[in-house]
Amino acid sequence: MKNSKEISASVISRLPRYYRFLCDLHSKGVIRVSSKELASIMGVTASQIRQDFNCFGGFGQQGYGYQVEQLKNEMSEILGLNEIKTAILIGAGNLGRAVASQLSFEDKGFKLVAIFDCDPLFKGMKIRDLPIKGDDEIEAFCNEAKPDMAVLCLPADKAPEMVDELIRLGIRSFWNFSHYDIHRKYPDVCVANVHLSDSLMTLSYKIKNNDGNW
Repeated sequence: MKNSKEISASVISRLPRYYRFLCDLHSKGVIRVSSKELASIMGVTASQIRQDFNCFGGFGQQGYGYQVEQLKNEMSEILGLNEIKTAILIGAGNLGRAVASQLSFEDKGFKLVAIFDCDPLFKGMKIRDLPIKGDDEIEAFCNEAKPDMAVLCLPADKAPEMVDELIRLGIRSFWNFSHYDIHRKYPDVCVANVHLSDSLMTLSYKIKNNDGNW
């Protein structure tokens, strides 16, 4: 198995897709799948799949393929889904409420433990049985609960000060829906940026160029 720092971002980006398709196969009762069959389902080459899996030591047997349940469990372990990390969400506006209420954190390796917003009108409202707390409660909560990750669903102009505060409080991982570039100031923290508008513009490009292969 390669050192994690040697594994390319493109390989890492494919791991959730492998896991998602394997979960689907497992739910359908499929016991075994070949690299060729998995490649056909995912729209990649069998060679690409074997190269990706070799980054983690390789799985399966020549001429036999992969045991779906075992490979699903291996992917879960690699992705860290078996180790629940605690998360707080900052910003309970339309986006924040949608993220908190519609996404399943638990089967993705996280547990949402608190939601915060600066608007006093939101205070006390509940999402997923979690009462929304005021921003002035963040420090006390973090000092006591020591959450692993913060979900940022606040405007970009509000994000820098909030990120500074969260890092001061010990949070080093962010699921970032704001357009603030955290890595420019904090290159060593873990960040997954989510730009919904980027995917919409990518779709616009594909429609304009009649390209459905991305």
